[in-house]
Amino acid sequence: MSVVEITAFQLAEGADEVAFVASDRRVQTELVPNQPGFLRRTTARRGGDWMIVTLWWSEADAVAFEATAAGHPVQVEFEAHIKPGTIRSKRFDTLD
Repeated sequence: MSVVEITAFQLAEGADEVAFVASDRRVQTELVPNQPGFLRRTTARRGGDWMIVTLWWSEADAVAFEATAAGHPVQVEFEAHIKPGTIRSKRFDTLD
């Protein structure tokens, strides 16, 4: 059974959307795929709401990534674009 992680947020006031998308791409190509248990990640948006869906092999893999990402320069750059207090994250177990 794998884990689906959904993270929703809004960009900070005055954030440069092009710079954010470039930063998100760095997370997706440089940071996340090198982590144990990473399966897939995609970013989506509607209006001012953004969402990232990440599929992990296990809960332990998702938790381990949190520890690895904390303070990592690519993650710090990514988070600088996000409006404080808007991040909502939840994990779900797949049924298959």
